[in-house]
Amino acid sequence: MMKLTKNLHTSQTKRYFLKKSHGIMHKTENALILILTGISIALILRLFVIDFLKISGTSMEPALNSGQTIFINKLAYGIVKPNSGEYFFQWGSPKKNDVVIFLHDDKIVVKRCVLIQGDKLEFLMNSGYNRDCCIIIDGKKIPVSKDEYEKFGNSARVPEGYVFVLGDNYNSSLDSRSYGFVSVRNITGRVMGK
Repeated sequence: MMKLTKNLHTSQTKRYFLKKSHGIMHKTENALILILTGISIALILRLFVIDFLKISGTSMEPALNSGQTIFINKLAYGIVKPNSGEYFFQWGSPKKNDVVIFLHDDKIVVKRCVLIQGDKLEFLMNSGYNRDCCIIIDGKKIPVSKDEYEKFGNSARVPEGYVFVLGDNYNSSLDSRSYGFVSVRNITGRVMGK
């Protein structure tokens, strides 16, 4: 009788510990699935939906200051291929005054879109600045050098599929005056806030 009770007690103990370890394993599996799902969602959001960037430089002052962190909407104009500056699918293009990001010389650049496709380019020669001429945008005279002016050739308007971008602090900005029009296919997001 004693042996039977001992075996019964041992069997119950084994079942108890097996149930307990199965419960712990089940909770661990659920936690692991939850963690992996969270990481996957965060990765998808970071690659295709949102991004955060830290401003470096003064070309967008006073709107954006060096050291500030900005929020980027990567879905503003389409679904961007990660780290490429190109789209899988594009459904829109920048509007005037959108602050956009794009790749230039393998660097992420933040500038304001001041002219869009079809907008007229107006230049004023011998503007009285230290430079040879200026481009007129929304009534403002923005200095450009002769070399910068010649970059635009005989363009009377911003070409189809391109924009003209400037830094808000255009006296210390490398922008469309330096490297020409920016293709809307290369614009990978719009600044949504800081």
